[in-house]
Amino acid sequence: MTGLKTNSMTREQVLSAVRAIPKDENFVWDGMNEDERPLSKQEMRTGVALAKQRGRPAGTATTEQIAIRVNKDALARWRASGKGWQTRAAKLLETAMI
Repeated sequence: MTGLKTNSMTREQVLSAVRAIPKDENFVWDGMNEDERPLSKQEMRTGVALAKQRGRPAGTATTEQIAIRVNKDALARWRASGKGWQTRAAKLLETAMI
């Protein structure tokens, strides 16, 4: 399987290695990976670091998702026009209604 990290250690070897780590030894961040950075006291109190936004951002309350059938060629031209094509298409529909 791709993306999985494996090693030759057995489960028991991993558990014994983890148990061998001294409990009073503090973690020292190497400054390389921000995800491994320990929380500050302020972040622990407020939970700021725990509030990371995940996934797609919420849409605006002024728009609504719909399903519409469009000619394949017309849709291909819109998509070929680049990023933001849906917004431009929505504006065109809005101006056509006025």
